[in-house]
Amino acid sequence: MSSPPRKLSMKIIAAVVLLLLPVSVFAQKSKTKSKTATKKAPLVKKTSSNKNSRADAAKAAAAKKAEEARRRAADEVRRKREQAAREAQARRLAFERGLRTSTVENISVDVTNGEDLEVRRAAVEALGSKAGTVVVLEPQTGKVLTIVNQDWGVRQSFKPCSVIKLVTSVAGINENVITPDGGVSGSNIAIGLDDALAYSNNAYFQRVGVSVGNEKMINYAKFLGLGSPTGINLPGETAGRLPYGNGNARIYSHGDDFQVTPLQLAVLVSALSNGGRIIIPQLPRAGYEKAAFRGSYKRLVDLPGSTLQTVLPGMIGAAAYGTARNGVDASLGIAGKTGSCIGQGTWLGLFASVAPVRNPRLAVVVITRGQSERGKYAAGVAGKIYNALRSRLTQRVGTTPLAKVTTEPKPKPKVDAKTSLKLDDARTEDSDDEIGTLRKGKKGSEDTPNPKKPAPKAGQELFPTIVITPKSQEITRPRIVTRN
Repeated sequence: MSSPPRKLSMKIIAAVVLLLLPVSVFAQKSKTKSKTATKKAPLVKKTSSNKNSRADAAKAAAAKKAEEARRRAADEVRRKREQAAREAQARRLAFERGLRTSTVENISVDVTNGEDLEVRRAAVEALGSKAGTVVVLEPQTGKVLTIVNQDWGVRQSFKPCSVIKLVTSVAGINENVITPDGGVSGSNIAIGLDDALAYSNNAYFQRVGVSVGNEKMINYAKFLGLGSPTGINLPGETAGRLPYGNGNARIYSHGDDFQVTPLQLAVLVSALSNGGRIIIPQLPRAGYEKAAFRGSYKRLVDLPGSTLQTVLPGMIGAAAYGTARNGVDASLGIAGKTGSCIGQGTWLGLFASVAPVRNPRLAVVVITRGQSERGKYAAGVAGKIYNALRSRLTQRVGTTPLAKVTTEPKPKPKVDAKTSLKLDDARTEDSDDEIGTLRKGKKGSEDTPNPKKPAPKAGQELFPTIVITPKSQEITRPRIVTRN
């Protein structure tokens, strides 16, 4: 038997254990909960991070998809643009092939009876594969030596481009808008008539033309043979068109709203050099006509001869140091005017000229069509014709010159091509090509066979003074020009 004290001790210990047991269990549970909470906390963070990652990935995928869609759209736009450019280029090439084909076909049906076959051969070879037309005639008699591509030369009309500046010049001189020293009345433009023609300065002629006015400009165009048929003995000649009521300044510099034939331009430049006679171009039909051709005239331009011939020095300058300098041999006494502009669906290149100035025997007009054509290249075609017919320009013949006033047709350059270009505030993308005159050291090409020649110094004489007296009986028809 246990002693009473021992039993009491055991009871006390048991009581203490019973008291401490709940505390221990609670502590254990709290510890367990704490561990569980500790274990669960990272899981919450991980779940949130996964959600963010999925959202970022979705955004990236959407951005990538949008970028791919944008790139595909841009590629489609570029593809369509390139396709449109290819189709446009194909249309241009087809159009130009059509122009060349039309030229060949037209030449094959030209009426050559009465033409000078040597001149025709020279003109056809000079034109080569270009789409265009060539007119060659005698500026003092009107005898037609050849018209290559007669359909375009006689029956179709074209925008005259910068060649219209010859008409603007005559109008400006006679209306006293162009001063005796070549300036423009009421304007401070720092370029004179000679250089303005040589370099084809648009600003100069727009200032002149605006002062002259549309109505008077049209009258002078009529005086010089534009706006009516020339009277050639070939069927279907067109009269062209005059810009009635057009107040745009470009009509005086670019020839906007004018329509002229190459044959009319040949008559115009002939009148400037033959004393003002508006010749009637004729193809000699019978053999006796070829041997002793007698020219006829519509009328004598009712303007002072000095007005007409004041234009010649600038035309000589174009050949000697201006826009035509690479295309022609100025030593042959060529006086001409280039033209470059967009018309009839493509570029036009024009050159209207006479030679030699002292006693003109040939008038040569060239119009070419095509995306690469410009006036300087048309001058190159004319230059080849003049070179081929050089002997005709230098030989002495019995033709009596018709100019009736004493003149000194020599340009007096005061500015160079670069200065003219800076002064031309009316230059546009379809303006005559002055830039070609700025290229230094470039040799002539097939289209521009002659090397550049230095610009003459101020006062340097290029050609002898013209002192010519006409015969009064040479005028076979009365004047019919009425001043309005």
